[in-house]
Amino acid sequence: MTQVMKAVSSRAGTFKQHIQVRDHRLVADEPLDKGGRDAGPDPLELLAASLASCTAITMEMYAERKGWDVGGIEVVCDFAPAERGCPTKFDLTMRFPDHLSAEQVERLRVIAAKCPVHRTLEGEVMFAERVEQAFPAAP
Repeated sequence: MTQVMKAVSSRAGTFKQHIQVRDHRLVADEPLDKGGRDAGPDPLELLAASLASCTAITMEMYAERKGWDVGGIEVVCDFAPAERGCPTKFDLTMRFPDHLSAEQVERLRVIAAKCPVHRTLEGEVMFAERVEQAFPAAP
């Protein structure tokens, strides 16, 4: 059965959004130079953060199952959003403690590409959209 997840975003100011996911609240906003108040990361930065954190968590979970002490794993995600005729480009840098063997590092690198966010971004995406007019029109 497919797991359905839900995130709700609602206006909290000019461009600022409150995001509710389960019992967690996040803030997204646009930077000052784009008319926002820079109260939080912009949506594309949240996407990059999702990829970086999912990659790190996936590797940590794998290492834990293997009984490997990986200490701190750090994942840096640089990205260039899509422009006309060009795909979005993600550049992941994975940093591991120096006590890991070359074999462990290679296995973690392979596992990194199996994180759910990575698979979602490289897979086919479908959108179902609908409009609901739940708010009364302004007079």
